[in-house]
Parts: sequence; structure tokens; C-alpha cells
Amino acid sequence: MAKEKTVYVCSNCGQESPKWVGKCPSCGEWNTYVEEVVSTKSAAGGRGEFGTMEQSKVRPQRIDDIQITEESRIDLGNGELNRVLGGGLVRGSLVLIGGEPGIGKSTLILQTVLALKGQKILYNKYNYNKKKDGQKIL
Repeated sequence: MAKEKTVYVCSNCGQESPKWVGKCPSCGEWNTYVEEVVSTKSAAGGRGEFGTMEQSKVRPQRIDDIQITEESRIDLGNGELNRVLGGGLVRGSLVLIGGEPGIGKSTLILQTVLALKGQKILYNKYNYNKKKDGQKIL
């Protein structure tokens, strides 16, 4: 069973404090502490619960400190769709396509994925008209 405790974390630098303080002693910013409830493992041992903050603590980062790595992308064979997706589809990613009924979302995606050879594709869609969608696939 996990125990819960309250910790205050500076939203600017990530400094933690057991009590709320007005001015962060680490970065000197005022009124940046926010309350977080943290779960810890009980003294009896056992496994941690889903969603608990254990040894790896996520802290805020400055955008300048984030290292950008280039992801390999899958060329979809459609220049405009590649452009919208930033140069193609990132392997393992999820893309949500939305729009008004009848504008060609299903047609665009089906034509695109059927042209991709040797790729595993999961196509999941909300069917508002199963008969019409079945006709498009055939």
C-alpha cells in the first residue's frame, strides 16, 4: 500500500520543499511553488502502485536544455501529407485526422496506407456509416 504525502515543487526550477514558501531559495522566483501529492512505498515493502512517483522524478526543464534528436520518418508517398506531418510519419507514432464528414479523410488514409508496402499499419476509425466505409475499402 502506498502512502501519500504533500510536497511543494517550484514550477520554475523543480526545487522541492515540505512546506509552501513564497520565494524559491534555489532560483529566487516568487509564488512559483505548487502542491503535489506524492505516493511512496510503505515500510512493509511490496510493489508500487500504478502512477506513483518512485525513484525517477520528473522535473520541469527549460526548452533550451532539451536535446532535439532527429526521428527517422516514413515517406508516405504524398508530398502534401508528408509536409503536414513534418517530413513523413514518425515510426511508432499516432496521428489523429479530423474534419467534417465527407471531406475525404478515410479515402486519403486508405489510399496512403495501401500504397505503403512492407509496413505494419493499424488503422482505427470511428464508423459513422459502416456500409459506406465498407464500399470505400472494396
